[in-house]
This record gives sequence, C-alpha cells and structure tokens, in this order.
Amino acid sequence: MRIANYYSNSDIRLEETPRPQIGRKEILMQVEASGICGSDVIEWYRKNVPLVLGHETAGVVVEVGSGTRNFKVGDRIVATHHVPCLKCEYCRNGHETVCETLRTTRFDPGGFAEFVRVPAMNVDLGTLKIPSHVSFEEATFVEPLGCVVRAQRLAGMKKGKRLVVIGSGMAGLLHIQLAHQRGAKTIIATDIDPYRLRLAKRFGATVAVNAIENVPQKVKQANQGRLGDIVILCSSSPEAICQGLQSVERGGVVLVFTAAKKDAFMPVSLNDLFWRTELTILSSYAASPADLQEALQWIAKKKINVKDMITHRLPLAEIQRGFDLTLRPRRSVKVIIQPQK
Repeated sequence: MRIANYYSNSDIRLEETPRPQIGRKEILMQVEASGICGSDVIEWYRKNVPLVLGHETAGVVVEVGSGTRNFKVGDRIVATHHVPCLKCEYCRNGHETVCETLRTTRFDPGGFAEFVRVPAMNVDLGTLKIPSHVSFEEATFVEPLGCVVRAQRLAGMKKGKRLVVIGSGMAGLLHIQLAHQRGAKTIIATDIDPYRLRLAKRFGATVAVNAIENVPQKVKQANQGRLGDIVILCSSSPEAICQGLQSVERGGVVLVFTAAKKDAFMPVSLNDLFWRTELTILSSYAASPADLQEALQWIAKKKINVKDMITHRLPLAEIQRGFDLTLRPRRSVKVIIQPQK
C-alpha cells in the first residue's frame, strides 16, 4: 500500500509498504479522508523520523479481527490515535488526556496511508460509527472538535460568557462556532489575516479585530468596558500571547490551546498579572472518549459547520503541497488528504 512518509516539513515521500496485518479485536480501516493538523507541522516535535503522520482520520472497515463485537466490514468509522486507560489516577481525576497510556497509543502506521490498523484499545475507546448523512471529510473534524469541546469545558464556557479568541485559524474557528452554540454573550476574534477575520465573522464572531490594532482596547469597546471572561490562545506568537493576557478580565480564564516554538518561554510580572486578579491560566490537550462522542453529535446535528472550513482536498500524492499550505496558509484553513485518490 502507499504511505506518505514524513522526514521533515519539506520532505514527505510517497512510499510503498505492506498492508498491516490485524490481530484479535483489531480492525483494518481503509482510509478515505485524513485532515492535516497544525501539530503535524511542528517539526521540532517529530523526534523519530521517518514516520507516517495523520490522526484526524475517517474511513471504512475492511477487515475485523476475531473477537471484535461492535464493528463489521463495511462500517463507516472515525478512529482516533490516542486513547486513555480510564483506570489510572489521572483518568479517575478527570485528566484523561495526560494519561500515560494516551501518550503511547497510536495507529499503524498513520492516517496518511491507504490502510490503517486500529489496535484493540483504540477500537474500544476511540472508534465511532459515522452516521450516513455525515461525510468522511466532515468526520475528520471529530478529533479536533473533541479537543475544542474539552478545552471549553475546562475553561468554564457557558451561556453569557464573554469570549476572546486569539488567532482565527482552524482551531480558532472551531472555538468560535462552539462558543456561539453555547450561548456566548460576545465573541471577539483576532488575526492578522483579513481572509481569516472574514471567516471569523462568518462563523459567529461578534467582532473580528486585526491583531495589529490595540486588541485589549477593542475588547473593551465590544464589551461595554469589560475585558474577556475567557481568553483562548490559538496563536503562540509572543505578541499574541501578550495580547491575550492583557485582554482577560479579573477573575477570568486564559486557556493555552496551542504549542509554541521549541524552548519558548515568557517572563511575566507576577504582581501585575496575578496578584489581586484571581486570574486562572490553564491548558488543554487532546480529547477524552466522551469529548469525541460529543464532538460527533455537534457535527451530526449540523450545529457546527465543518464542511465549509475545508479549503483544499488533495490526493495522497500531493501531500507535500498540503503541508506547505498548512505551514504557510494564505487562503487555506483545513486541508484534507484523500489516500484512495
């Protein structure tokens, strides 16, 4: 079968490898669609190359191992590469996504391939059937939307909250849509790209602010003198982070949703930022099985419009172009790879 082997962001090679052999309670998925995630292009994070990336993956079951109960050949599924054990102390305390098991589970080989072996544990905890009216392309958003679902839950997003989204790329647009559905009072979105600012407005932002402006001042103007109750950082530039920290109200929450450059750090004034502000800074990573199920429901009910976020659909042979588009976006938001084409 064909795979896209990742050596670096500028060196992704189409190669041949044997189709994976499945074992007991495992399934073989024919991959119909895989989204390129922003984390796929974090080059410093890829320590053991070459490897096959791709974790926003949907397809069809073509083989089932003995003992498999809930899936059969022909089922349309979305499968996720990371699943928690649900037994350790982290999982029992609601921190499933920092579970050690979650950090070691993965596909064989990865979603940028014609076929993927889904291990038994992933079958049990990270594989969902796709309703007939949901396309494979739409189903690839279950994993990224699940991450957004989890993040907003941890941040306390609910009706009446004033939200600020720093960065209106794919993740930012999902945050905007979900917050809109959850009844945010206002949603202020920022970016430096006029195209993405227009998309932010289209997908539910109350105000879209060019990041070269005075963002905290614009947030106050939109909120009748108040800053944001929740600020979500979907951009990791130092300027964006500073804007986010300056745009949160006393007693508010700043949620770190994106990775930064390797060895990045940011000195802050503890007195100015934290003392007397009761400010919370938290992070969110990945999604639990429950988050994924909720994400699929949002998509299946057409409450979150993921279809119109797809700007490019490319065959496996053009994956290098897909990575280039993701790494240096112009008028691209979500790039979908179709391994069967």
